[in-house]
Amino acid sequence: MYSDSTAPYDQGLLDVGDGNRIHWEVSGNPEGRPALVVHGGPGSGSSPRSRRFFDPEAYRLVLFDQRGCGRSTPHASDPAADMGVNTTAHLIADMERLREHLGIDRWLLYGGSWGSTLILAYAEAYPERVTEIVIAAVTTTRRSETAWLYEGVGRFFPEAHERFRAGAGGAEDLVGAYAARMNHPDPAVRERAAADWCAWEDAVLSTEGKGTPYTDRVDDVRLGFVRICSHYFAHGAWLEEGALIRDAHRLAGIPGVLIHGRLDMGGPLDTAWELARAWPDAELHVVGNAGHLGGDETARLILTALDGFATRVPPARAKP
Repeated sequence: MYSDSTAPYDQGLLDVGDGNRIHWEVSGNPEGRPALVVHGGPGSGSSPRSRRFFDPEAYRLVLFDQRGCGRSTPHASDPAADMGVNTTAHLIADMERLREHLGIDRWLLYGGSWGSTLILAYAEAYPERVTEIVIAAVTTTRRSETAWLYEGVGRFFPEAHERFRAGAGGAEDLVGAYAARMNHPDPAVRERAAADWCAWEDAVLSTEGKGTPYTDRVDDVRLGFVRICSHYFAHGAWLEEGALIRDAHRLAGIPGVLIHGRLDMGGPLDTAWELARAWPDAELHVVGNAGHLGGDETARLILTALDGFATRVPPARAKP
């Protein structure tokens, strides 16, 4: 592992329109290989811990906070923040605007969970701008995947799922009900819904023995996270069902490393398996004893992939 304590040498807020400004920062070697960390959630915000996977002598590393979270403004915890301009298409456009703002021609993309969905959506829209991809915990945010996470996996955690359903007032569309509650005018309703949502997320991860990372989020961080999550998942991330795997042929020529835990209860392995079959330039590593949050072997595989790509010379970009 590399250090995650190196301060960024450049940072700012980029105006991306619609009243939104996204926070970004750059660390590492100004002349190094450009790489972008795409955080999960959606709505988790970036973390300096991501830096530990990147050799600071080799990479020019960019972190950013997606709309509505982290240090981006306005924050989704503010009821006045317009969620109508916070969609997958908006985030893809923001990434492209950030690339242009930083004067980067092409970059490596790294992330996981929701971050993998956004990476794939961006790379399929702009394959000529991507050199390599590394993903840990593969998701494509199909409605079937969301249905598993918030309903299907409940058969393994019936007590927690009963509480989660109760928090939605017994509605048939659980995610939609939570999305509505996160836009309720009463702050007590929003706070209760956010707490119930995070308790469920932690229940799904409870077999991994890593505490309660969702419940540990407090105040505006928790409110913004759940508001964004429920908003995206209630709308199927505005993606046609299965589109990211169907269109994986657009990634031809982009090397990819996919890392997924066989014991991932929230995001079963079949999605990573289907993606690897549809993307010939990707190699899939299945970590037998890991879940969604990974572990030592997951970290080793990420490091190996990123160290390997650090010295790779990508082929010349074809003219558009």
